[in-house]
Amino acid sequence: MSAAEGPLVVGIDSSTQSTKALVVDAATGTAVASGQAPHTVTTGAGRESDPEEWYRALREAVAQCGDAARRASAVSVGGQQHGLVTLDAQGRPVRPALLWNDVRSAPQARRLVAELGGPEVWAERFGSVPGASFTVSKWAWLAEHEPEAVRATTAVRLPHDYLTGRLTGTGTTDRGDASGTGWWAASAEGYDADLLDRVGLDPALLPRVVGPGEVAGTVRDSAGDLPFSHGTLVAAGTGDNAAAALGLGLLPGTPVLSLGTSGTVYAVSRKRPADPSGTVAGFADARGDWLPLACTLNCTLAVDRIAALLGLDREAVEGGGTATVLPYLDGERTPALPDASGLLTGLRHDTTGGQLLQAAYDGAVHALLAALDRVLEGDAGDADPAAPLLLIGGGARGTAWQETVRRLSGRGVQVPEARELVALGAAAQAAGLLTGEDPAAVARRWDTARGPVLDPVPRDDATMARISGVLADAAPLLG
Repeated sequence: MSAAEGPLVVGIDSSTQSTKALVVDAATGTAVASGQAPHTVTTGAGRESDPEEWYRALREAVAQCGDAARRASAVSVGGQQHGLVTLDAQGRPVRPALLWNDVRSAPQARRLVAELGGPEVWAERFGSVPGASFTVSKWAWLAEHEPEAVRATTAVRLPHDYLTGRLTGTGTTDRGDASGTGWWAASAEGYDADLLDRVGLDPALLPRVVGPGEVAGTVRDSAGDLPFSHGTLVAAGTGDNAAAALGLGLLPGTPVLSLGTSGTVYAVSRKRPADPSGTVAGFADARGDWLPLACTLNCTLAVDRIAALLGLDREAVEGGGTATVLPYLDGERTPALPDASGLLTGLRHDTTGGQLLQAAYDGAVHALLAALDRVLEGDAGDADPAAPLLLIGGGARGTAWQETVRRLSGRGVQVPEARELVALGAAAQAAGLLTGEDPAAVARRWDTARGPVLDPVPRDDATMARISGVLADAAPLLG
């Protein structure tokens, strides 16, 4: 491996199921070392993880990077959004974190929307209409179901906040991740005192919001269980989608479709979004712009589960047939059906397993593409509508996913060669601390979006219309 040309930086990606560390040459964007360690998520009614396990995974992933991590000058953490981390007076988790895909707080979300005046008020004031994924809904659920945990809480954090705090010893967040809580008002770019009072959350329990380009702190002495040098700069970090946007070096109007545990579609915008339908979350990005985003709960894991039930490889799809599958195995966020389960209709004697599997892919992609036009409203839609979709995430290299997106969107698809875009975005943010550059410009200099482009094919309007019709007709069954 060639010697680094510039200072080294570390980008951390703490996702739902694992934590990855990437040591990057800030001059060239070349990855010089990497590491990864898993963590667990509960199954059943809730989705929870132990934050201490995230930190153990971070330590293990960074340790795998060896001496390269020790020589790094700056580090940044990108983490899964929305998760509720509650800490006691000693900084220990009061209970496991409630994750983004825990939908038990759907009733609390509906109540909060109504109490504050409806979805229009929420969209204009906060940029988003909260659902069960949002942190404010989870806090309201916790207050109702586990008041003793609320009484024991002296600090409230998001997953990336928690890990950044373990590095620096201070409580910080950034505007990108804070905008997904439901208590950070996009209209004022700050915590909303009225809402916090309404849900019984003392603002003193919340972290300081670090601005774009600011230093969150330095690696503290007591972080001696990590190979970082004392005084290594720590960037603000951000949520995983905002980090991936940095990692791609996104300019306004370029659409991204991410295929992971969840599916997301987003674009950078200079205009603050406000969608009262709740389809598009008006998130802030990590730079000072906005990141209108739609998210589904059921993506690669749901389709893989259906493949397993059918006893098929995930690529064993077949075209044709009349079956429609709505793969809402964990409830769904887009469309807003938190109590839904999966649905299969249109089954015939000649329906094959491969056709059922393709129908599951179609159902997952339909939900994302149906939200794309809303995401691209405003100046996020100024780009060429024929420009290819940037396809990222764990499913992006799967042929069945690629072909399904091309067929249902009618657009070309570009698959960046860079794989760890959240970690790369965090690394670009860390590099920006050293060079004074916009992190997205750093990523463009690194050419992170480079990758093959698959040409467009005619849009399969018939399948899109059939799925939309089933979705409308099945509303009573889906809750």
